[in-house]
Amino acid sequence: MFGFRRTVDIGIDLGTASVLIYCKGKGIVLREPSVAAVDKATGAVKGVGTEAQRMLGRTPGNITAVRPLKNGVISDDMVTLKMLQMFILKWRGRKSLKNARVMVCVPSGVTDVEQRAVKKVAYDLGAKEVFVIEEPRAAAIGAGMDISLPRGCMVVDIGGGTTDIAVLSLGQSVVSASLKIAGDKMDEAIVRYIKRKHNLLIGERTAELLKINIGTAFPRSETLYTEVNGRNLLTGLPKTITVSSEEMRQAMSENLNALVQGVHSVLERTPPELAADIYINGICMTGGGSLLFGLDKLFSETFHVNCYIAEDPLSCVALGAGVCLEHLAGDDMFMDDLLDG
Repeated sequence: MFGFRRTVDIGIDLGTASVLIYCKGKGIVLREPSVAAVDKATGAVKGVGTEAQRMLGRTPGNITAVRPLKNGVISDDMVTLKMLQMFILKWRGRKSLKNARVMVCVPSGVTDVEQRAVKKVAYDLGAKEVFVIEEPRAAAIGAGMDISLPRGCMVVDIGGGTTDIAVLSLGQSVVSASLKIAGDKMDEAIVRYIKRKHNLLIGERTAELLKINIGTAFPRSETLYTEVNGRNLLTGLPKTITVSSEEMRQAMSENLNALVQGVHSVLERTPPELAADIYINGICMTGGGSLLFGLDKLFSETFHVNCYIAEDPLSCVALGAGVCLEHLAGDDMFMDDLLDG
């Protein structure tokens, strides 16, 4: 239908927890964990994505499974580049994105240095042009919100490394905040809680599964229980214990309170006319962290505003980048304000 194309336009959601790649005309073509298995001696990347994630906490001494992105930004540019090359190779059978136009999503409030690091990686992949868009804007667009209107739209994008909160109008962030509190911090809090209360050491991957399976931000009508395996800190031997969903809420309470305070801070700095729009339209929640049971209800009960989870919260940022890619070919003045080329 479109004929043969020499170039490809792609959007990359370069997240702390996962990488999503959107290809113009095809949709989301890759979704993998942001993990790389690296040989300590040579620096060679032995595996990426799901394959490397299974190695977390289980690697021999010479191989380490690492996350090359911290708090939504690149902490190791070389490993990030190799990881993306392997993802692209997996997707389209070649490492290079020669002559492609690439749109990369970054947390709001990134520094110029961090933004340059993101662009450098994209250019090293072979990109002809690189655009950067803030994640809350992309998330709002991907969730189906029309942020080009003179109307207040609020989005809370909870990822693995950062939570981005923004009130948007006329395509711009009127008020925003980026918190270094998100899914990873909650996992760490669960690890500390199990260690302190049960004298049991568990890995962050186990903590993440506990969060997903029985975690809650708001009291459940029925308490859930599950077994968890780890190492007894007193005997040094493997041990199994039973933990409850209420314990998970207690473990994450400090981080949940910080999220509530972050949203409250943005709301109290929002101009009154836009605040009235938010009261009518509600708060949209995106990102994997928004799927924590009861988090939408916690926000609704606290702020007395309807809070709802986007239809596909895990993909909103990448889908929003895709919508922007579709407009790049046109003569859309709104895109000039939306993007940083």
